Amino acid sequence: MSARAVLAFGLSLVLFLGGCAEPTAPRPEAAAPTGSATPEPEATAKPTTSPKPTPTRATTPPPLRPRPTKLPAGLRRTTGTRAVALTFDDGPDPTWTPKILDQLRAAKVQATFCVIGTQARRHPQLIARIVREGHQLCNHSWHHDLNLGRRPVADIKADLVRTNRAIQAAAPGAKVPFYRQPGGRWTPEVVAVARQLGMRSLHWAVDPQDWAKPTAPTIRQRVIEATRPGSIVLLHDGGGDRAATVAACAHLIGELKRRYGLIRLR
Repeated sequence: MSARAVLAFGLSLVLFLGGCAEPTAPRPEAAAPTGSATPEPEATAKPTTSPKPTPTRATTPPPLRPRPTKLPAGLRRTTGTRAVALTFDDGPDPTWTPKILDQLRAAKVQATFCVIGTQARRHPQLIARIVREGHQLCNHSWHHDLNLGRRPVADIKADLVRTNRAIQAAAPGAKVPFYRQPGGRWTPEVVAVARQLGMRSLHWAVDPQDWAKPTAPTIRQRVIEATRPGSIVLLHDGGGDRAATVAACAHLIGELKRRYGLIRLR
């Protein structure tokens, strides 16, 4: 082989080997389809919504019966004797009831306590003391509902039964022979329910309106002027500040005892 031929062969070999050493060029990516890469929502798709709940009607309490224009029959307003009876409403109260009880004990007389069920539940020791010291008990409703007598008969009964249970839980075996309607707002229905439960409806003859917080001398004067033989006197040992009532009783108890005598209602 001639020198020129050898040189040409060598040059061709060098070019061949150099081409094999080049990296393989990457293949171009496939062309993306025309249009947006984000799929469009389906034309028929509709947003889902939760069905609206059916509104529930608020329970409407039954309408109250009309308020009577006069007091119903069957109310006790006098003692039936010459002696007078003191009655104390809206307790027992831990501040005022013990002071009244102390005064009655000092004078050696008994009274009648018309107690509220919620107060009896809160202060059972005072209910126990009232009974222990010989006083009479009277149901005065669960929470002093002025309109209780105008409510359905079933509601009236439930209220009075609940109150009696609270009283008897505090003083097991104690009798509750009377019921007094808050505010004196009596109806024939509440009188009838009380009777069914073995309670007489206890009203009053003398009301000095000590709940309005007049002065002690005013309370004393009103009671003395209005009291007659056999009167049932309405006073309060709960439901607010009864300092004036306690101060008035310091004189009233002794004075009424001297004039008429004081008795526990039976």
